[in-house]
Amino acid sequence: MTIADVSCQLPAPTRTPRLSGGTAEEKRAELLAYFTRTWSLYESLFDCLSDERAWFNKAIPLRHPLIFYFGHTASFYINKLMAGRYLDRRVDARIEAMMAIGVDEMSWDDLNDNHYDWPDVAEVRDYRGKVKALVTDFIRTMPLELPIGWESPAWVILMGIEHERIHLETSSVLIRQLPLEWVQPQPAWPACPLARHDRAAVPENSLVALAGGSVLQGKTDDTYGWDNEYGHQKTELRPFQASKMLVSNAEFYQFVAAGGYQTARWWDEEGEGWRKFAGVQMPTFWVGDITQPDALRLRLMTQEVPMPWDWPAEVNQLEAAAFCRWLAEESGKAIQLPCEAEYMLLREQVSGDQPDWTQAPGNINLAYHASSCPVDHFAQGDFFDLVGNVWQWTTTPINGFEGFRVHPLYDDFSTPTFDGKHAIIKGGSWISTGNEALKSSRYAFRRHFFQHAGFRYVVSAHKESMQLNPYETDSMVSQYLDFQYGPGYYGVKNYAEKLVELVLPHCHQHGHALDIGCATGRASFALARHFAAVTGMDYSARFIDVALQLTSGEDFRYVVPEEGELVAYRQVRLKEIGIDRQQAERIRFVQGDACNLKPQPDRYDLVLAANLIDRLRQPKRFLQDITPMIRQGGVLAISSPYTWLEAFTPKENWLGGIRENGEALTTSQALQRLLRDEFEEIAPPQDVPFVIRETARKFQHTQAQLTLWRKR
Repeated sequence: MTIADVSCQLPAPTRTPRLSGGTAEEKRAELLAYFTRTWSLYESLFDCLSDERAWFNKAIPLRHPLIFYFGHTASFYINKLMAGRYLDRRVDARIEAMMAIGVDEMSWDDLNDNHYDWPDVAEVRDYRGKVKALVTDFIRTMPLELPIGWESPAWVILMGIEHERIHLETSSVLIRQLPLEWVQPQPAWPACPLARHDRAAVPENSLVALAGGSVLQGKTDDTYGWDNEYGHQKTELRPFQASKMLVSNAEFYQFVAAGGYQTARWWDEEGEGWRKFAGVQMPTFWVGDITQPDALRLRLMTQEVPMPWDWPAEVNQLEAAAFCRWLAEESGKAIQLPCEAEYMLLREQVSGDQPDWTQAPGNINLAYHASSCPVDHFAQGDFFDLVGNVWQWTTTPINGFEGFRVHPLYDDFSTPTFDGKHAIIKGGSWISTGNEALKSSRYAFRRHFFQHAGFRYVVSAHKESMQLNPYETDSMVSQYLDFQYGPGYYGVKNYAEKLVELVLPHCHQHGHALDIGCATGRASFALARHFAAVTGMDYSARFIDVALQLTSGEDFRYVVPEEGELVAYRQVRLKEIGIDRQQAERIRFVQGDACNLKPQPDRYDLVLAANLIDRLRQPKRFLQDITPMIRQGGVLAISSPYTWLEAFTPKENWLGGIRENGEALTTSQALQRLLRDEFEEIAPPQDVPFVIRETARKFQHTQAQLTLWRKR
């Protein structure tokens, strides 16, 4: 029986480019073609929206509306090319600020009700057209040497392409969660016509034995990869068994019919909390009355169809784990979800990888359908669907392999998920393309998150730890933590606390303060003792992630170098710096670019910019943009050692430390010139010392200059 009545014309599958091979000009042409096809494919997905409301209403409360994602993948190119200093001006600063940062579902009950004045669809389409032309020209003219490495401008282009392919998939999930009357089927996105609508006709699952062995992980193939794929890890696995097929809707129905959603013992603490909050009785994409199973339907991306009982059950990790606990008791076997290493051992039964495929071995890479298909349709070794159809949940919390390091232009791709709360998914789905379809790919989501994801189960004694590395070892993060929260050195007072102490007497209003360039947040916490609301903003996602953990009341541990390979272990607790929970709750930490701020007129009574001005690409623009955000009578506090370096600021953008018409121009003089029309200087410039520890016997001792300005 067929499901879809739509004539189909899937786009031709793409292959992920290799980083080497051929000449530079051949590679340039390949990259341009890959960029263009990705761009067109992404835009075609949005043809499935048939109602204006589909663009501007959230499909789920914890995600932006689709208009954001339509513009986000284009703005990503500009923001990354600007960050890498490959561009010197923006296409549309307002769109690039508004559509810069997405939303991670941090909790199933963490509702984000922020209001945005979104541009209309035509404006975003026009913006996308301008970005496409700019990136096309950039690809044609950028310097290119092979193989393409992290430092190459071509790596930034591949980053943008693979980022858009991720959002191709995640946006398709959001479309699936919109009201059905707001979407429409499209010939380019055809559902699979194969399905069994009789549960009794669905083949029973079975277990296949595997011998176990050593599993080596770490990306070695010649394609673009995200930071979490690199490094190395070895895991020794004991023999285990794995289900031959993915769990089908029919197999999962047995759990539902047995009262699985009403029985607390099948759910762990997080799962029970989500189950009660969501009030679920069956999988999210099932439609109808569970007491009438023969009448159930399945929501696809743009249509509802009679329940295809032989398609994989699409559930979150909490539901998959609950099913496994139920089946373990029913069968008397140690049934659980596989860990990442067990999946990788299974993956060895599929030969080759996406760049090598002449024909995809499964329902992946948009090679066959724009939906799932029967779980017994694509045989792969002794199993079915080891790759493709739907992603497969694991028990493994994502973390970096040994040797992990972040890419400087995308430091928040992986590290915010290294929290023990994001579980890895493997194998790809029908719409997984590009990097997502590679053997080495590693993606992770919150356990309550819905993707085109299902699961297979294993009989295994392996226990995956959800524990994190208890000590932060990133050298920059650790150094800032010690600078902001560590002990004082040589009698110099804590820099953040001293700045707040000096600024406070000049603040007449104590409504809202902005700590911009907040790093790990010490000044924000100090301001929270005195202001009703504080926003801490930093460009670095790692810094913001640390500040958020501290705000939540968690202790934070880090290491500092002592001598050679010797380190010391330290811990930060908010109570040790005199901050209580009520004060911490006044602070909102956000990631943001000081050179591309979203306009918020008359918002702040105080803006503190500490050690920021000489680290910006466009310091003059920052001053121009921040001025209207400060209320009349509000204070702008700028503290900086004025260490102008071309590594951070192009020399033509330095405010001071230069000669102008042969005369020395200091930064203090430049600030007076730039700010005098809108501000009055309310105190003489004052030197404020600070000390940064490098090792037990090496310290940086610096004098910053604090200038204070009141908005006229």
